[in-house]
Amino acid sequence: MSLIVQKYGGTSMGSPERIREVARRVARFAREGHQLVVVPSAMAGETNRLLALAREVHPEPSPRELDVIASTGEQVSIGLLALALQRQGLEARSYTGWQVPILTDAAYAKARILHIEDSRMRADLAAGRVVIVAGFQGIDELNNITTLGRGGSDTTGVALAAALKADECQIYTDVDGVYTTDPRIVPEARRLSTITFEEMLELASLGSKVLQIRSVEFAGKYKVKLRVLSSFTDVESTDMGTLITFEEEENMEQAIISGIAFNRDEAKITVLGVPDRPGIAFAILDPIAQANIDVDMIIQNASIEGLTDFSFTVHRNEYKRAMQILESKVQPAIGARGIVGDDRIAKVSLVGIGMRTHAGIASKMFGTLAREGVNIQMISTSEIKTSVVVDEKYMELAVRVLHREFALDKEPTLERMTP
Repeated sequence: MSLIVQKYGGTSMGSPERIREVARRVARFAREGHQLVVVPSAMAGETNRLLALAREVHPEPSPRELDVIASTGEQVSIGLLALALQRQGLEARSYTGWQVPILTDAAYAKARILHIEDSRMRADLAAGRVVIVAGFQGIDELNNITTLGRGGSDTTGVALAAALKADECQIYTDVDGVYTTDPRIVPEARRLSTITFEEMLELASLGSKVLQIRSVEFAGKYKVKLRVLSSFTDVESTDMGTLITFEEEENMEQAIISGIAFNRDEAKITVLGVPDRPGIAFAILDPIAQANIDVDMIIQNASIEGLTDFSFTVHRNEYKRAMQILESKVQPAIGARGIVGDDRIAKVSLVGIGMRTHAGIASKMFGTLAREGVNIQMISTSEIKTSVVVDEKYMELAVRVLHREFALDKEPTLERMTP
């Protein structure tokens, strides 16, 4: 008998029939003898509807009240799922975040989990009940309801698995695992049976939407075994999805590249004619950091006559605000010649632990893009990934040709170990 935490996303909970399907799936595991803790999201679109209602009432609602309102979507889901399970003949009990309780800090809309009290859940599990816990929410030390931000139900599921020392945390979505890239871009994309935590963390941070990055970070910190599955397969299916592991398998046929991630949500900013002197990077980026704007890729050109150009990327939603800060505060302070930006870029990234031990991956990537006429604007590398910034209109082309060049549609074989 295993203790399993199952998390179901909004599409899985999208209608009464979908909720009944989730209940049938949970019931199957329970009847096999497993202890189950289930974390459902709000029904698809419900959180957006609730937030829109709040803004109809007040154009600038207080963060505290927004969290009170947003958290009710999950409360509806847990109650409905409990009823569906009871109709299946199972004992089920639902809990909101504050009833568990899940203690968080006081950062409304982006709270972080500090502690989970597991005694009530363990008592229910010992009594043979299915425990249902609302995702996305918690309570701070002053008993204010808090929410964890977008994708917070994934984080709740992983955090509960860590607190309960569960055998596995299963994340059910509308896809049946982690693929070598998005099948909507490359129909030949292949589902991976396993992927390492490091690779999944890179893919999540680089734009893959399968798992929310905070949940992957949490899983890594507490060594929670994760599995990604689809809630749209047959209830009796034995499909195992994709297992995210924490140790690299000693396998000579390990793929050099596991996947290709892409991100359309970035913008590039270049500060022109910057004095090439110590502290200039701090002078440019500190005002950006003070405005709580995250910077991703950074590049500085070679100095010519004591001047250089300094480029970096930010999220596209922060592009205009970052440009305003640079033009009003930074440019006058450092005497830069000008500031230019481009909010029509995309980042394409190769990810794979095999890159640690195989040279030539980056050059092969660059050569492939060059043959297709795709210009590389920026480059960033780590031990297991290489990212490039390209014009947004070339993004899908870049993903397709790289997927083909690295033969990601095929299972790794010994013959393909040499890049």
